[in-house]
Amino acid sequence: MSYPPPPRVPPGPRRRSLLASVAAGGVLLTGCSDGDRSGGEGTSGSPSVAERVRARAARDSRGIVERYDAVLAAFPTLAERVGPLRAEAVRHAEAFGKTASKASPSPSVSPSGTPDGASPSPSASPSATVPATEKDALAQLAAAERALADRRAKALLEVPGELARLLASVAAAGAAHAYLLTEGSR
Repeated sequence: MSYPPPPRVPPGPRRRSLLASVAAGGVLLTGCSDGDRSGGEGTSGSPSVAERVRARAARDSRGIVERYDAVLAAFPTLAERVGPLRAEAVRHAEAFGKTASKASPSPSVSPSGTPDGASPSPSASPSATVPATEKDALAQLAAAERALADRRAKALLEVPGELARLLASVAAAGAAHAYLLTEGSR
């Protein structure tokens, strides 16, 4: 009596698993190309997304400048440490295409005069509340910079090349600001 030959299992993936992975890959590629087509077809729609992201980034940059102004108004002794970071935030707002006319008068006024520096702050309620200690104020600024950098990094996926590069650069600068704000207090 002879035994049947053992079933020969070919090395490597089976036909069914290979076919399933090719089909899944095709679905993923189709999903990716649909996103590109909608962005490519709707070039008139793409700038609206880019403009919204750009406007939001400029508004966020002005908001972080207001936070810096509030901290500087409450703690003028932090001017040497926080001033350069604030100046960078003003440049970020300008880079997003919004003139820093709102931000430019407040930097010259807020470090020199505390009451005038507090007047633009009510537009952004988080900047109006400054913690009682310098360390807490720096921690709050660092958290705001970190959150803003994270939001900008997420927005990279929504925008075309040049704006994406600008967002990436400003997000990296914001992360560096957060690091500098937290490391100096240690």
